[in-house]
Amino acid sequence: MSKKIFSGVQPSGNLHLGNYLGAIKNFVELQSKKDTDCVYCIVDLHAITVKQNPKELRKNIRETLAAFIASGLDSKKSIIFNQSSVPAHSEAAWILSCVARMGWLNRMTQFKEKAGKDKEKASIGLYAYPVLMAADILLYDTSHVPVGDDQKQHLELSRDIAQRFNNDFDTKNFLKVPEPLIQKNFSRIMSLKDGTKKMSKSDPSDLSRINLMDDKDQIINKIKKAKTDTLPMPSEEENLKNRPEVKNLLEIFSSLSNQSIEKTKNEFSGKNFSIFKENLSELLVEKIAPISYEIKALLNDEKYLNEILLEGSKKANELASKKIKEMKKIIGFCE
Repeated sequence: MSKKIFSGVQPSGNLHLGNYLGAIKNFVELQSKKDTDCVYCIVDLHAITVKQNPKELRKNIRETLAAFIASGLDSKKSIIFNQSSVPAHSEAAWILSCVARMGWLNRMTQFKEKAGKDKEKASIGLYAYPVLMAADILLYDTSHVPVGDDQKQHLELSRDIAQRFNNDFDTKNFLKVPEPLIQKNFSRIMSLKDGTKKMSKSDPSDLSRINLMDDKDQIINKIKKAKTDTLPMPSEEENLKNRPEVKNLLEIFSSLSNQSIEKTKNEFSGKNFSIFKENLSELLVEKIAPISYEIKALLNDEKYLNEILLEGSKKANELASKKIKEMKKIIGFCE
């Protein structure tokens, strides 16, 4: 039985190494696996839960698509589209909102974090977007969803909603209950300036992250200035516990090399950090600089990017419209 994969990335612009190692690199590996059908979505409906500049949003959608393609996603192997181009996502979100329960949404910790102290001023969309996320997943009979730690709770909500719908309408397994596909290693890349904080585009310091559009000189400069400490490279795992910045750089090297952190540690154990950083810079330039070059080239070919989105939305529409039609029939809507 084939696996059906669904995942989405917000078009927030300025994708970075954390997005690549934590998600996109995994997407590329999944699309190459036998008996695996992949659907990858640019979730622009999710993006408008906070106010967006329309021109910036359009730019960011294409930039996210360009990063997908430049990183190795293939529109012939995977369905790649933007969420707002498939109306079934919005329709299913409303139907599933009538199945979900307030108590379930009240437990979502991400809303509390994003809304901050003044949650009364947050949009209803920000509060309810986990239901839209459930709709995204359930429309495609998804069997597995690649998730990081921060999305586990939302996937659990998707599972609860699917089971509730199936029970309420006595339609066993109509909505498939998805399983998490957890990336065991290197799923959470941290800031180059503070190893206790996740790498983020919202960090005011550009030196805290490697952007996917950084060139060779920018990459080398950022690694040179990346925070470490005065101690030599550790030889034992225990010695990394109180050295988050060192651990983060080792994990970046290991992920890009497709090797264990243990092997990386042994390779550089006892050596000066300048030697390690030099090797890490070379590896990042080798892996990321070509992606940067390709993203910039693709952004100059808007017609090509639009064609990929159009082709992807047609494929996604074919699947999602069929599912929403069946859902409406189950509920009792007239055709």
